[in-house]
Amino acid sequence: MIDLKSKRIAVTGGAGFLGSFVTAALQARGCTDVFVPRVEDYDLVEHANVKRMYADFRPDLVIHLAAVVGGIGANREHPGEFYYKNMAMGLFMLEEARLRKIEKFVALGTICAYPKFTPVPFREEDLWSGYPEETNAPYGLAKKMMLVQSQAYRQEYGFNSIFLLPVNLYGPRDNFNPSSSHVIPALIKKCIEARDAHAPEITVWGTGNASREFLYAADAAEGILLAAERYDSSEPVNIGAGFEIKIKELVPLIAQLTGFAGRIVWDATQPDGQPRRMLDTARAEKLFGFKAQVGFEQGLRDTIAWYEKNR
Repeated sequence: MIDLKSKRIAVTGGAGFLGSFVTAALQARGCTDVFVPRVEDYDLVEHANVKRMYADFRPDLVIHLAAVVGGIGANREHPGEFYYKNMAMGLFMLEEARLRKIEKFVALGTICAYPKFTPVPFREEDLWSGYPEETNAPYGLAKKMMLVQSQAYRQEYGFNSIFLLPVNLYGPRDNFNPSSSHVIPALIKKCIEARDAHAPEITVWGTGNASREFLYAADAAEGILLAAERYDSSEPVNIGAGFEIKIKELVPLIAQLTGFAGRIVWDATQPDGQPRRMLDTARAEKLFGFKAQVGFEQGLRDTIAWYEKNR
């Protein structure tokens, strides 16, 4: 068990959505030596900047959350950029951590790394049983290469790194930019704007038949820190809530919670993405005692309330 309070901890992506919850959870644990490299100062896609970040802060432990990420639309428009930038960051961050012999590296993967037709619930053993869903495969595979690197470095160098696979996250402070946001913030924004404009209907991408699992960001942060404290193996571990909801059930729920009473129109010419997503979360509970705490409807209410206050 690592006592995080005594460590110098670098959190890449710490100024982002999930990162803000991770840094808050570190503070709640009494950690005072936490460094968040900002992209303006350290663009971690460049090897020289990664070296400089390590030299400037000299961390004992790294939590690598930084990613270039977006929804289906953004993934379709920028497959090359998403592949290269995520691949480069992971590659350089892990290599410099190994060279500097830091105590531990916590790498965040993505559920997009799983094959398109993974049996539900997704078990970590199924990670290599097929190719990811096409729209986000470049992003998913770039992140998955950190797992390969992590396992190879443990095998050859005895380097302690772990690889976590979080499901779709949501919560206050999420990204509500329509060009890059994920499904929950996009729907919240759409429903509230339609409500305020007294619009008769909203149009939603896809058929609504796909299912998704969602994890409240504060729960995800707790899972990451429990793994940082208690887990020391390179076998991948899912971080999720262990439930699924169809998009055609999610949209009316968000409409109800935001007070939008109009029609919902499905644009079936647009992709659904992966058909189903739900994680088997048994490994995280067994290996480091993580179980999601925040109920889905409560999490949605908190997220909507934050957006209403901050938009």
